Amino acid sequence: MGLNQGRTPPGSRWRIPGHGRPRGDAVSLELGRESPAFPSLHACPVAAGETETGFGANVTVLPAGWSPAGYGPPALDGPALDGPALDGLLVSAEQFITLYHSENQLGSPDRRLRRVRREIEASGTYWHTPAELAFGARVAWRNSSRCIGRLYWRNLRVRDRRGVTAAPDIAAEAVTHLREATNGGRIRPVITVFAPDGPGRPGPRILSSQLVRYAGYETAGGAVIGDPANADLTRLARDLGWPGGWPAGRFDILPLLVQESGAPVTPHEIPADAVLEITIEHPEFRWFADLWLRWYAVPVISDMYLDIGGVRYPAAPFNGWYMCTEIGSRDLGDSGRYGQLPVIAARMGLSTASDRNLWKDKAMTELNLAVLHSFSNAGVTITDHHTEAVRFLQHMEREERHGRACPADWTWIVPPAASSATPVFHRYYQDFDQTPNFYRHPAPALGPALALGPAPASQGTASCHDLHQRID
Repeated sequence: MGLNQGRTPPGSRWRIPGHGRPRGDAVSLELGRESPAFPSLHACPVAAGETETGFGANVTVLPAGWSPAGYGPPALDGPALDGPALDGLLVSAEQFITLYHSENQLGSPDRRLRRVRREIEASGTYWHTPAELAFGARVAWRNSSRCIGRLYWRNLRVRDRRGVTAAPDIAAEAVTHLREATNGGRIRPVITVFAPDGPGRPGPRILSSQLVRYAGYETAGGAVIGDPANADLTRLARDLGWPGGWPAGRFDILPLLVQESGAPVTPHEIPADAVLEITIEHPEFRWFADLWLRWYAVPVISDMYLDIGGVRYPAAPFNGWYMCTEIGSRDLGDSGRYGQLPVIAARMGLSTASDRNLWKDKAMTELNLAVLHSFSNAGVTITDHHTEAVRFLQHMEREERHGRACPADWTWIVPPAASSATPVFHRYYQDFDQTPNFYRHPAPALGPALALGPAPASQGTASCHDLHQRID
């Protein structure tokens, strides 16, 4: 029922006769070690992939089943949980409900816990109230050890769409999310939560790693036009009937890939007017505009699941706003992505024959400056790594005042540019896993066994706008 169910708080009220109690404690990870949770990276709830999620051998098509019509708990049509799993869910639910009542000063949680226990014993799951869902989503952001922007966790807007289950409707809600988050350039942190998993009936999934992604077209010679990180996703979209850009462009927007319960994966075009894109220019170098670089305004992470009190929401796209290094240092600058540093260095008149003249550092700084300048000129929210480093330490101090430990992964909190010039560099952190939280789905896989089915007749060519990314 989730990656954190092995951790049981001491003194848990619930015991299931005949079943052992799960054991375990939060694990403090060493500096530089990967955290089991993958939350967001830099500014706000923006997840950055350690590496791009790839596609392997077999995507399992979700079994037929659940289609709740409203916001109440659905009827169970799958097998009941076994004893240890039921015990784990009860303990996770108790832990979350107790936290919710405590932090919101709602008094004793006993009455709510009795109701939750009856639901779990009757159906194998339970249904969060809208207020519990909103609280859980915000705390999941607060618990995201790889996010430097958690100072704003209380400002996350939560869209409860647990009754939306059909793939076209999920895609439409995702587009609405994108529009609301964009907010004319004043980016708002937003999460949209779709139907949860239940025993024997998975909820829907979004296979696209972000709502907006740029295509990566593989050529016969092994090169990639566009974003190499999205080559597998592009191949899948084309197998599903997406024709791609003609001619293939570096910044063609991919369709959204959605899989509802018991159905094949389907592609859904993202309307061009739902994606705000920013042309990248430099405040001093006029030639920068000739590079024809651009980026989209809002990174909405869509391939992670949300775990709240043992209930798993497999489709819960969420976003924050960008930090300049996410676009400059990584997406546009990384040699495995758009690889623009040699191009910029050449236009700056820098020799690339040796690394000893620090041409990469100089080019990267100018690229990050261009990203900041361009977003600011367009009136689009963006932040820089120096500002966010200071704000993260403010967040840690605030959490300490509230008596809460703040998990942090040093390897993700420290920015990829000017690292030692930021205050987050000069200290150690404890990295531990606690729920609610966001986690990465196992990588979907492709192969002959995948029942793709034809693309719906309504699906056309995705908008051929230049732009891309996944935050990485």
